[in-house]
Amino acid sequence: MTGGLDLALLVGAAVLLVAVAAVRLSTRLGLPSLLVYLFIGMLIGEAGFGIRFDDAGLTRTLGFCALIMIIAEGGLTARWTTLRPVLGLSAVLATIGVAVSVAVVGVVVHLVLGLDWRLSLLYGAVLSSTDAAAVFATLRVLRLPPRLVATLEAESGMNDAPVVLLVILLSSAGGPEHPWWHELLLVGYELAAGTAIGLAVGMAGRWLLRHAALPAAGLYPIAAVALTFLAYAAGAAAHASGFLAVYVAGVVLGNSRLPHRRAILGFADGLAWVAQIGLFVLLGLLVKPSRLDAALVPALVVGFALVLLARPLSVWVSALVTRGGRRLAWRSRAFLSWAGLRGAVPIVLATIPLSLRTEGSDGLFDAVFVLVIIFTLLQAGTLGPVARRLGITAPAEAVEIHVEAAPLERMHADVLQIEIEPGSRLAGVHIDELRLPVGAVVTLVVRDGAGFVPGPDTRLRTGDDLLIVTTAAARDVAERRLRAVSRRGRLARWHGEDGHEKR
Repeated sequence: MTGGLDLALLVGAAVLLVAVAAVRLSTRLGLPSLLVYLFIGMLIGEAGFGIRFDDAGLTRTLGFCALIMIIAEGGLTARWTTLRPVLGLSAVLATIGVAVSVAVVGVVVHLVLGLDWRLSLLYGAVLSSTDAAAVFATLRVLRLPPRLVATLEAESGMNDAPVVLLVILLSSAGGPEHPWWHELLLVGYELAAGTAIGLAVGMAGRWLLRHAALPAAGLYPIAAVALTFLAYAAGAAAHASGFLAVYVAGVVLGNSRLPHRRAILGFADGLAWVAQIGLFVLLGLLVKPSRLDAALVPALVVGFALVLLARPLSVWVSALVTRGGRRLAWRSRAFLSWAGLRGAVPIVLATIPLSLRTEGSDGLFDAVFVLVIIFTLLQAGTLGPVARRLGITAPAEAVEIHVEAAPLERMHADVLQIEIEPGSRLAGVHIDELRLPVGAVVTLVVRDGAGFVPGPDTRLRTGDDLLIVTTAAARDVAERRLRAVSRRGRLARWHGEDGHEKR
């Protein structure tokens, strides 16, 4: 038994290290990293090194766990000020847009491939959800308007709820047990309850993390991530959307001034990478390469129907029924249509009928796998050129300072750590020009690896690290003042900059 465990740890560690190294290679080659991970799974599988794995139920369970972490990281790093204007359009894309996409793909599959209506609609349901991992990983490296990126990210965080319900209903042996309006009300309940539970967990977690003086800094990231999993579990227990609860809780926590916030985001980012690697490798293991040839034609038919018909129609219909969507220019709508990325989520959803042994589920899984590979290469590789061709690339945003806070509970004080990044207008400002509130003082400046105690006439430079000690009462005012100066310089108050966070 010990020998088997040792071998499993050796293989797992080797795969993880190869996958991490593959990120650099895939970046140089311009390939999405998810495809590299899928190929690693296929390489160590039965057609490569001979590891046999065919447990669809376990893949489904582990896949859901990985998606929780990926969605949580997306919520933690989302800016509320960017999300708020697009929530209406994103919510409609995640509901009405999903319904349009399922219907269009179902009709095409039924008419062209000759499959029965139930299996045809199941194809549409499995493929109607955009993938959070693919969206978060791909769009954040492009220079795009924050509104477009936020719309796609919020949509991918919300559209799993109705899709999972649809897939389960269409995969069950007896079909739907209730009339369509009952299922529609159930979807509405899942979304509303998931949002409420996510808000409750996020707000409670924010209060706890700000007021509980944990004995070690490393416990704060663990607690924050645990709260997002708690949101999923509470949502699932209430028969609500656990995925939506995770995303909402992540947004609340990520937009709060938490102790060791940067450490929390870094920890969540690392866990999300591990989740992506494990998920894609596992899905690559599950696929049977010998069956993929037969899935090529169905994958191409469904893929072109999805990309050229279903996605554009769902975007344009959703835009027409929302005020924010109607204000979108046709160029932005065209980009939203092209940027509906599919990745691990459709493959994970395809494991639901596979684990339930639904008729035709083997072909569905293979077709979805081939479709994801082909159209991820096609879409992800062309997003940059398409954005430039449509003329929607955005200029670089103003640099936001990142404040790392550590509470000194017994002294009723906080220590703030700030790095002056390139582009910040803190560079060139003298210490006395910061005009920090009474109770806050810059106690240390680290420049070129050497620390010194600054004086009132010390001039700050790009790359400096500042250590600021502030009373608990003055902390928020001090943060706002530093943020305002970083954006508008020493005359920030004269320009009307209040320094509130823009997350």
